[in-house]
Amino acid sequence: MQVDAHQHFWKYDPIVHDWIDESMQVIRKNFLPANLKPFLDQAGIDACVAVQADQTEKETAFLLELAEENTWIKGVVGWTDLRSNQVEENLNKHQVNKLLKGFRHVLQGEDPAFMLQPDFLRGVSHLASFGFTYDILIFPKHLEAALTLVKQFPNQSFVLDHLAKPFIKDGLLEGWEQGIRKLAEHPNLSCKISGMVTEADWNNWNASHFIPYLDVLVEAFGTNRLMYGSDWPVCQVAASYEQQLSIPKNYFKQFSTTEQADVFGNNATRFYQL
Repeated sequence: MQVDAHQHFWKYDPIVHDWIDESMQVIRKNFLPANLKPFLDQAGIDACVAVQADQTEKETAFLLELAEENTWIKGVVGWTDLRSNQVEENLNKHQVNKLLKGFRHVLQGEDPAFMLQPDFLRGVSHLASFGFTYDILIFPKHLEAALTLVKQFPNQSFVLDHLAKPFIKDGLLEGWEQGIRKLAEHPNLSCKISGMVTEADWNNWNASHFIPYLDVLVEAFGTNRLMYGSDWPVCQVAASYEQQLSIPKNYFKQFSTTEQADVFGNNATRFYQL
């Protein structure tokens, strides 16, 4: 099964989606399953994982409803307040819907210290017992705090979204590379090959710009802890679905068919228990 392990759906609302600024006007509209399915079919992708873009329980319910209506949406990464005093009760309720695979908070919008707060850590400490994964969405400045987080919960399944958003536009590896290599030492952490084109020069990128970053990922994680994700529709500010997919597809052509199958489906299937 080929899997797109990271994409979004939304009914566009300028207040809810205030992060979509003027430069991203192309995605200031609704994006629903009917909009994505033709791209998946054309690419030969069988399934996807829908990831939250709004930090509300309402968003989680919305994504689960879409997954129930469309059998090819095999999993949802939702949002719940991990700092809540009722976190165990909330996780117990969420556990009922087997399409809900894990949770995410937009940590990139927070100070690095946010993820090390006692109440946040307490929430994360309960995820594994309910079978939930955790997506880490950060910038390079958060890498050190993320390392502390991952180290603290060796039995928790974590995945790093978008390579931790390196400075691809500027061609910078320093700092990011060291942080990635340290994180990858922890076997409970996987990484998504996603969101790369939006960290590059939107109008002037080419495939060669991404090779140094992909080299680091493969060396650090191996091919058994990497998973492809499109970050559709956000990717459309810089590339079509086909264009962003061509970057990892061409890069991994040099790898064995088993390794390619892992990166483009098997790893995501195992991680999210699809």
